[in-house]
Amino acid sequence: MSFLDLPDGLAERIIQCNSTYTVRFGVRLRGRMYSFVGWRSVHSEHCEPVKGGIRYAPNADAEEVEALAALMTLKCSLVDVPFGGSKGALKIDPREWSPQELERITRRFTQELNKRGLIGPGVNVPAPDIGTGEREMAWMVDEFRRANPTDVINARACVTGKPLSKGGIAGRTEATGRGVQFAVQSFLRDARTPGIGGRRAFKGASVIIQGFGNVGYHAAKFLSEEDGARVIVVAERDGYVANRDGLAIEALKQHQLRTGSILGFEGASSFAGDMSAIEQPCDVLIPAAMENAIHAENAERIKAHLIVEAANGPVTFEADKMLRSRGITILPDLYVNAGGVVVSYFEWVKNLTHIPFGLMERRRRARRNQTIAAALERMTGKEFPADMRDEFLEGGAEIDLVRSGLEDVMRGAWNNIADLLEAQPDLGDYRTAAYVTAIRRVAAAYEAIGI
Repeated sequence: MSFLDLPDGLAERIIQCNSTYTVRFGVRLRGRMYSFVGWRSVHSEHCEPVKGGIRYAPNADAEEVEALAALMTLKCSLVDVPFGGSKGALKIDPREWSPQELERITRRFTQELNKRGLIGPGVNVPAPDIGTGEREMAWMVDEFRRANPTDVINARACVTGKPLSKGGIAGRTEATGRGVQFAVQSFLRDARTPGIGGRRAFKGASVIIQGFGNVGYHAAKFLSEEDGARVIVVAERDGYVANRDGLAIEALKQHQLRTGSILGFEGASSFAGDMSAIEQPCDVLIPAAMENAIHAENAERIKAHLIVEAANGPVTFEADKMLRSRGITILPDLYVNAGGVVVSYFEWVKNLTHIPFGLMERRRRARRNQTIAAALERMTGKEFPADMRDEFLEGGAEIDLVRSGLEDVMRGAWNNIADLLEAQPDLGDYRTAAYVTAIRRVAAAYEAIGI
């Protein structure tokens, strides 16, 4: 706390979680009663409602949930989204249960959360996390509506990350991966940064992705297809695939969906059971899987110029010091993977306003752009370029507006981090600058309400 001038006792208040609830419940399945345990932690209510995902994982525990809730508070603060931090988990391996069984379990979990006021559009708003997705969110919102039949107007805002048919928003599924892309772009566009080994162009850069779930897949797809990067390695829990010329990401994803594994993909070498993927030479390493992927035992073998933390806490405290001492730049998770909560905020606002993004002005913008194009053609005597015409005349679909808003938020957050580091170089790194930025905002909110 040497970089923060906080009133006595406020640091302790910010560190601690306000509350952590443990829920235990039974569900009759397969002819017997099964018991489950879950948690919902609320870190800070300096800003309400509180926000955070719910994960389904066999190794989940209360301590992990509290740590992730605290991270959510700081993440929301950093990107200036008006939520406090929360997190939830259910100790379960979803692969061991059928979809019908998972639905019954999820609905029972939602009932337990609802009883304790741990879900609701103005109180606590869950979202997908590891092991959950649109499907689970649809079950949760439906169960919440059943339990609260009088809250018809705003009930859909009780969770985010829903399917479009249930009040979701275009771009939510890709949001965290898209945010990773915007984070890297913001870093490279900033003349104050070291770039990637001195380079400012991402085209041709070699990238390793660890984790090929929702975040890793979308980050790899956007960086390769739109920014020209070469994704040379993709790693998963059963091994990795590699191609020095670059992997075809969409084809690899389709192979994974067909076979259940990335291994055996044509056009790439497969290394079954090999966990050394992140130790291969590359320009950019993107850990997008679980916590503590890079630790004291393997940090010295990391050969990347830039590490982009797409997962929560993929680099341990000891490894962070070792990597920075070797001159490796790290973009922190607090900033990099904030895209999910930013677009969740957009979805929450959409549900509360009951107006899809762009509905009121899309056609007006389209007509205005058409008028501009016609005026340019009249003044120049030439037709508007055919390859640009459709995009220029488009008034802006919801997905375009969501991406635009997300990019603006990610750029603004980066500027705040980089500006602070420039003003206070003794902070030393982007992670510390991000934490100081976020904590100062939380502290200001507490002081403003007299705490």
